[in-house]
Amino acid sequence: MTAGEEPSAHERHEQYSGLVTRLSALSVDAVLLLIASVAVGFGVPALWASVEGSAPGWLKDGAEIVAALLPFLYFWLSWCVTGQTLGGVLFGIAVLRPDGSRVGAPRAALRAFFGLLFAPIWLAGMVTTVLDPRRRAAHDIVMGTAVRRL
Repeated sequence: MTAGEEPSAHERHEQYSGLVTRLSALSVDAVLLLIASVAVGFGVPALWASVEGSAPGWLKDGAEIVAALLPFLYFWLSWCVTGQTLGGVLFGIAVLRPDGSRVGAPRAALRAFFGLLFAPIWLAGMVTTVLDPRRRAAHDIVMGTAVRRL
């Protein structure tokens, strides 16, 4: 393509991440979050108990709350700061606005909240990536986002 030439439909389509890449990145994120949540929720009180004999209730409760909030915080901060989770970094994709700009904190928070709250519906909505020219899932269309290759 020369300067000033419009990209072809195929080239525009290839700028966006497809279903397999998105699910692969999400799988990496899920494994990382499982490990981190278990380490925080159970590991911190267990470590305390190994030193002191037993973990206080406030520490157990606090660790459980942090472990429960961890997935939301992970996705929200990743998407609003860089657009990329660690899975996204590994697979070279980022959640952005359709124009290529950053998602922003409110939109990233809504995307993370509803994605975690309605995970089965969120995953089912990924089917639209094979139909949409920008490979957007149903939640991307609703949230005004796109997952682009970097």
